[in-house]
Amino acid sequence: MPEYGRNIQNMVNHCVAIEDREERKKCAYALIDVMGNMFPHLRDVNDFKHILWDHLAIMSDFKLDIDYPYEVIKKEDLFTAPGHLDYSRPTMEYRHYGKLMEKMIQVAAEMEEGEEKNYLLRLLVTQMKKSYVQWNKEVDDEKIFQDLYELSDGKINMTGSDYTIANVKMNTNTNRNKLNNIRAQRRK
Repeated sequence: MPEYGRNIQNMVNHCVAIEDREERKKCAYALIDVMGNMFPHLRDVNDFKHILWDHLAIMSDFKLDIDYPYEVIKKEDLFTAPGHLDYSRPTMEYRHYGKLMEKMIQVAAEMEEGEEKNYLLRLLVTQMKKSYVQWNKEVDDEKIFQDLYELSDGKINMTGSDYTIANVKMNTNTNRNKLNNIRAQRRK
């Protein structure tokens, strides 16, 4: 393990070569103390000593024959691939809006009519337009209102005559502007 360096590796090799089992055990404990002193900031980790014993077993290529104070990792377990993680794949009708937007639309659909609901709907359609423009070049307000109607299961019916959505312009040269700003600052 490169983080310990060649001197520790040489000590591990010497420890493996010791014939007497008791001497080998003493050498291993001394080696664990030295390895622990190399990384004092890790002593707060719960299984710090256990991790060190695992590292010692790995560095000795699992040839160190002593009674370990902990159950050390097996050579077979070291090279096996981790198990498959199942991620939840929520069903989304319009992926460009995201699952959170769909949930917010459902909340807005259940709200009572009033100023608070109207304000939330204005925010939602503006955000929907921003999200749509990120993935598509142009958008018609009627398309946003139609998507809102479908996502709310027909409970919210807005039209262009009720509300106009502010124009959204995506800035595509943000990285170039940042680069120019950095260059200008360096020249000063």
